[in-house]
Amino acid sequence: MDGFSKMSNLTQEWFDCLQSWNLQFFVIPATFVTLLTVSTNPVLLVCIFLSRSLRQETRYLLVANTLVADLLFLVVNLATVFCNALGVHIPPMLCQLETAIVVTTYCCAILTVTAMVADTYAAVRWPLHYRELLPPARTVRIVVGLWVVAALYPVSMWIMMEMLWEKSYEKAPLCLVLISLGSIKNTNMVGVHIYFCTAAVICTTLIVYCYVRLYMVTKTQGIWRSRYSRARVTLLAHGVLLLLYFMPGLVFTVELFLFRQDRVCQDARVWINTVNMCILMLLPRAFAPWLYGLRYREISDTLLQLLHRHPRLRGQGAVA
Repeated sequence: MDGFSKMSNLTQEWFDCLQSWNLQFFVIPATFVTLLTVSTNPVLLVCIFLSRSLRQETRYLLVANTLVADLLFLVVNLATVFCNALGVHIPPMLCQLETAIVVTTYCCAILTVTAMVADTYAAVRWPLHYRELLPPARTVRIVVGLWVVAALYPVSMWIMMEMLWEKSYEKAPLCLVLISLGSIKNTNMVGVHIYFCTAAVICTTLIVYCYVRLYMVTKTQGIWRSRYSRARVTLLAHGVLLLLYFMPGLVFTVELFLFRQDRVCQDARVWINTVNMCILMLLPRAFAPWLYGLRYREISDTLLQLLHRHPRLRGQGAVA
């Protein structure tokens, strides 16, 4: 009982710190980035799923999955940021569900961009057998598997937290993933750290291996000689985007560690969490539609065809 009362007091202190530093204004950049991405991602998804050729290719299905995961993450994250900024109470069950959704969608995006790197490696390494290795049906199963793997641990944690929930914590003024996970007992926190660290190590190792092998396979083909070659620009764009995806997760891991340290200033923890939630976690999702979406010629060509088709249809309707 005392633990839950302490956590309720902590959330109240956290909310007071947000108000004293006027950090609720961070909702403005969060809203701008979210609206920009929400207005772009559905357009790219329509281009992919309306084109038969695009939805038959693995790389575009993986791009679509990343865009869907980012959309869900942004919508839930912005709703939480708004409620916290305005002091709107979120029911405990809904708060824990929000935590599970945020962690699931974030992890699914990381797993998907890792799969995209592996897909690129497979396409370059085994071009003659690529279609046999990754037909559309198998790609769909891989996408479903990514969601299952991403949701398995967060959903189990959500169920566990619901079983341990008490009424003394129902009046918490804030709903934060950091506080929800930070309130777990020390014995279970080990599992949280193992989950995040293992996923980060596996994904990073696979990405580095694929990029090193890609360079070794293609270095004799002359595509790296020009300073502004498409291969160099593509590698730079993907590297920056991968860094932007992984960096907030690293910052969040540091936040979990600092959350348990009483010697750390409360203001510092609030500032780090607010900047991570409202800026760092949104940056990769703002750049992804442009670097992973419109940069593909097939998607941009499909978009141009759709834009040219609608004026023509409107003109035919006017003549009729």
